[in-house]
Amino acid sequence: MLITPQHLIQWKQQNRAIAVLTAWDYAIASILDRAGIEVILVGDSLSMVALGHETTLPLTLDEVIHHAKAVRRGVKEALLVVDLPFLTYQESWQQAMHSAGRILKETNAGAVKLEGGYPAIAETVARLVQAGIPVMGHVGLTPQSVRQTGFRQQGKSHEAGEKIVAEAIALEQAGAFAVVIEHVPADLAKTITESLTIPTIGIGAGIHCDGQVLVTSDVLGLGTWKPKFAKTYLDLNALITQAVQEFGEEVRAHKFPPET
Repeated sequence: MLITPQHLIQWKQQNRAIAVLTAWDYAIASILDRAGIEVILVGDSLSMVALGHETTLPLTLDEVIHHAKAVRRGVKEALLVVDLPFLTYQESWQQAMHSAGRILKETNAGAVKLEGGYPAIAETVARLVQAGIPVMGHVGLTPQSVRQTGFRQQGKSHEAGEKIVAEAIALEQAGAFAVVIEHVPADLAKTITESLTIPTIGIGAGIHCDGQVLVTSDVLGLGTWKPKFAKTYLDLNALITQAVQEFGEEVRAHKFPPET
């Protein structure tokens, strides 16, 4: 079954939780898809995990399209969502239309994701949806605003929390089919989830969201740093290091390849 945005909305109504992970190449995407992950996100986190940057800001539209094409080849059933990189949609809704259109046309993705919920962004979402482009929103900690906010938890004061709730509601009203809620207090995420008819996807936002997303390199233990709210299920860094060290040792000892 090819998963669509409408499936996610139905699953919220059915109280069925949604698992979301990121991918940046064919191999990882194939594994996630075969494992039954419902949504695969080509997130702008690939700027750090695949390209070695310190933040998501340097990522370009051409780069995300390049990686999304590879991911698409590995995805057969999951909903593929692709992030719009920094400054590829903020200037105007026309710029966003061009960027999102390129992503859908060149990668065959199922949807795009963009950050923020203030009025100009909500208008952009509405324009994209009207043009037939499915959009996932993103509120709370928005990594593309790291120069302003840092990586601190958002929405801790009453006023800040109310603003994030209002942004999420505005995104739903604009036609977004889901909203990522990142690094906010769990009670705030619960309020947002209960206020929306579209699903919420939490990351560092507690257990009350309709789904959860993590960066796959954090799950696999591939990164050198991960946020406190992430969970490492496997220390792949250590396993890979051991494997390549053994290979190197065998080569230097003339044990690989074996004699035939």
